[in-house]
Formats: sequence, C-alpha cells, structure tokens
Amino acid sequence: MRLWELFLVTAVVEIATGFALLGLPAFALASLLGIQSATVDALFIGRLTRAALLALGVAGAVARDDARSPAQRGLLVGCLTYTVLAVVLFVYAGLGVLLVRPALWPAAVLHTLLTLWCLLCLRA
Repeated sequence: MRLWELFLVTAVVEIATGFALLGLPAFALASLLGIQSATVDALFIGRLTRAALLALGVAGAVARDDARSPAQRGLLVGCLTYTVLAVVLFVYAGLGVLLVRPALWPAAVLHTLLTLWCLLCLRA
C-alpha cells in the first residue's frame, strides 16, 4: 500500500465531508445522526468538526507527495487515531444509541477500511 494514495483518499473524503457539513449541514446531520433541528450547542460542535475535518484533509493533501519522514508518520498516526475513534463512535451511535440513519453504517464501513489501510501503511 502506498502512503500517498491513503493521504489522497483521506484528503478527498474528509474535505468533501467538511464541505458537506459547511454547505448542507442539515442534510449531513440528518443522514448521519437523524438530527432534524440542531441546537446552538450542536451547531457549534458541528462547526468545530468541520474545521477539524478540513484540516485533516488539507494536511493529507499537502503531505501525500512527501518522502517518508517523521512528520508524515505523525500524520499517519493522527489519521489512524481519528479513523479508529470515528468507527467506535459510529458503532456506538448505531448499536448503543440506536441511531440507524442512511449514512451511518456506510460511514462506519468507510472509516473501518481507512483504519485498516492506515495500519497497513504503518507496517510498511
């Protein structure tokens, strides 16, 4: 597995998600979590999440062509941490809180695949 491909895919996925949350927050929140009308607190957390997703996507896009370096490994570990926690939270939302929405399980599967890809790149 080539690291630049992982960073490119991560960049596309996270930037697209960040922009979806920016441009269509109601649709994104409804399809992921079933939130129909968000409180001020939820909107703030959503904006913070957007910023984090965009930052992760931009970092991946910028680092994709770098040679293997400690900084690139740090970004890879950061991506791994994010994807593992995203999977845990999506599974908790689906099984623990029973928030079964159209995009919830596909998002969980996508982040599981990204987690496995990160692990393969770490082993290389």
